[in-house]
Amino acid sequence: MSALGRVVRAGVRRRRTQSVAVGLAALVATTCSVLGGSLLVASQDPFDQAFAGQRGAHLTARFDGARASAEQLAATAHAAGVADAAGPYRTVGVDPEPGPGYDLPPGARMAPMTVTGRASAAPGIDNITLTQGSWPQHPGEVVIDDRYGDRPSSPGGSLRLPGLPGAPTLKVVGFARSVSRTSDAWVTPDTATALGGASGYTMLYRFTDAGSTAAMEADRAAVAAAAPAGALTGAQSWLTAQQGSDRNTALFLPFVVAFGLLGMAMSVLVAGNVVAGAVGTATRRIGVLKALGCTPAQVVRAYVAQALIPATVGTLLGVVAGNALTVPVLATTGSLYGTDTSGLAPWVDVAVAGGTLAAVALVAWAAAARAGRLRTVDALAVGRTGGGTRRDALAARAAALAARLPLPRPLSLGLAQPFARPARSAGMLAAVLFGTAAAVFAVGMGGTMSWVQQAKSRDAGDVLVHPARPDGPPGAMPVDRPVPADRAVVRAALDAQPGTAAYFGTGTEEATVPGVAGSTLVTAFDGDSSWAGYRMAAGRWYRGPGEAVAPATFLTEASVGLGDQVTFTTHGRAVTVRIVGEVFDPHVQTNELFTDAVNYPAGAAPRPDFWTVELKPGTDRAGYATAVGAALAPAHMAVDTGGPHGSSDSIAALNSLTATLTLLLLVVAGLGVFNTVVLEIRERTRDMGVAKALGMTPAQTVGVVLASVVLVGAVGGAIGLPVGLALHGVTVPAMGRSAGLNFPAAALDVFGTPALLLLALGGVLIALLGALLPAVRAARARTVDALRAE
Repeated sequence: MSALGRVVRAGVRRRRTQSVAVGLAALVATTCSVLGGSLLVASQDPFDQAFAGQRGAHLTARFDGARASAEQLAATAHAAGVADAAGPYRTVGVDPEPGPGYDLPPGARMAPMTVTGRASAAPGIDNITLTQGSWPQHPGEVVIDDRYGDRPSSPGGSLRLPGLPGAPTLKVVGFARSVSRTSDAWVTPDTATALGGASGYTMLYRFTDAGSTAAMEADRAAVAAAAPAGALTGAQSWLTAQQGSDRNTALFLPFVVAFGLLGMAMSVLVAGNVVAGAVGTATRRIGVLKALGCTPAQVVRAYVAQALIPATVGTLLGVVAGNALTVPVLATTGSLYGTDTSGLAPWVDVAVAGGTLAAVALVAWAAAARAGRLRTVDALAVGRTGGGTRRDALAARAAALAARLPLPRPLSLGLAQPFARPARSAGMLAAVLFGTAAAVFAVGMGGTMSWVQQAKSRDAGDVLVHPARPDGPPGAMPVDRPVPADRAVVRAALDAQPGTAAYFGTGTEEATVPGVAGSTLVTAFDGDSSWAGYRMAAGRWYRGPGEAVAPATFLTEASVGLGDQVTFTTHGRAVTVRIVGEVFDPHVQTNELFTDAVNYPAGAAPRPDFWTVELKPGTDRAGYATAVGAALAPAHMAVDTGGPHGSSDSIAALNSLTATLTLLLLVVAGLGVFNTVVLEIRERTRDMGVAKALGMTPAQTVGVVLASVVLVGAVGGAIGLPVGLALHGVTVPAMGRSAGLNFPAAALDVFGTPALLLLALGGVLIALLGALLPAVRAARARTVDALRAE
């Protein structure tokens, strides 16, 4: 080992605490950066790979077959901006039922299905990938999209279509995947024509310019203008499908970016402080090294290496931790689109690791450059760096001012110490600031996620009435789906109970909406649902017939806003409603619509599956549930005291990640204070020995050291509080936009006055905890040993 290597090794071993601080800061920065970079890449790559491989459709347009002929629609391929087109394909909306060989019991209600007639799986646009079985070759055969909710586990079953003339039956011959989600199922063109019923056409387009929302709006307008007036009933943009490709992944991205920035700032800060402190307290050692033949460049490299070694260890551990966190977050992203990506990008690991080490090396070099500039004679003569005249004057004025305060002398002495080393105190201030900001950000994120969980759980009722499942072994799935009781029976039982204050029923079914890929889950409320517990992001809850509310995900895919009308079709019936509110619904992977059952034609509304009941004050829940359960037992209905509970996996993961990263950042902040206080005590060892010889007790020594960080902690906390609030205020809306959600103001206003006051004092707490151990060690030091120090 070279002499310079021995110097580096001795420095790292001697400054273990400082090395741990640098390593932890680098670990946090690298972990967050790797996770954020991997999420950024993986949130787009699987979809983009599949879209490019299948030549996905930029626009999937649906036309009314009664308003336009196939020849007229084929002519739209020459509209302005169209680079390529496929179709028209005949489409039929059906309400299938399981036939022989299907996994579901006969007669079970299935989601509505859009069936499209296509001669081949690869027409040049939206080239469909077969995952099982084969493409339909004969009349009466069908292949089903992988993401259709009620598909069987394997090909071979059959579908009955009782709503079409002759109640035809289709044989399931395979499963397929369309990245553009142009249909729920595909049959041969002859089969689509033979099915009859209410049919339309689908055209698939690719454009010369389709990279922005504005461009897609222009393309859509061009297609609509080229078709007969009123023929276009709906259109889906590929950008909508891309945005919805993995909203859970997108939800994490702004969050980890914020923590990555905090971690990187802490990493650079701590590394600079450690190197600057090492140079400041080792002036004589630097002089000795130069006297022994080390060049200025070698001295600088030695101190830079003392920061890079622990930073390298922390960076490597951070890369491992970042990849370990990435894998579960992206567990289903690649399989969803049939790509072979694992979510891990080696170039992200290399870029993050190199960037972190480069940042540490740069700030360490800037701090160590002073060591290279020191003259050997001056370094040997001074022993330690002396203070400048201006700095000494500032320290004297601060000491005089502190002496006038009505405080015990040890405390006033400690309050003046930060002014003796302004640069070092500024570094400690920055560490406390970032630590406080991280704590505020974490508390805010926890409050927002709690608000989201409450919005998701909607514990509005006291009692929940639902269909009873058949008895069976624990964990076994029932053979038959539970069938809800007749609404009149449930209403009569609830009205008969004296403790009933209010109730409403909820029934759900799948519907199709023009321009929306796949099916839309429609929730129909039976009764006054104004107290159902849904949080509104904009507008209001519906109040009367013909009104509905929907989440941002549905509004985006349907290309509608507040005040617009939407028509959904279910079981052959079309229902038109006007959107009056945007409901905050964190079920970000579904399209949903909420309306009143009175909007359906008589007898067409879905039968309520669940009934939510509010009790009068003083009513015994258990007794009420027992009475209602006994009354509804013949109708096979069960009663629970309370609504749905539990936290979603995404929210639980965010909370766990927040707690872990915040704890690491707080530890790094505390170590930053610890390092600064240790340097101060080493420089003032002789001064403390003199003070002890003059009668200062150990308790007073602890008081001096702790008082020296109180002012810095208070100022750091005061600045860190608004920084953390600003970070929270920027990150949460960004998370919502990434996931297709709009967070209302209530989701951000989660800090109460007591919490803000406690968080403002967090800087003082960080500073005191970081300084406590060095203070105790200083108090226990022997006076004789302190007086012998240089």
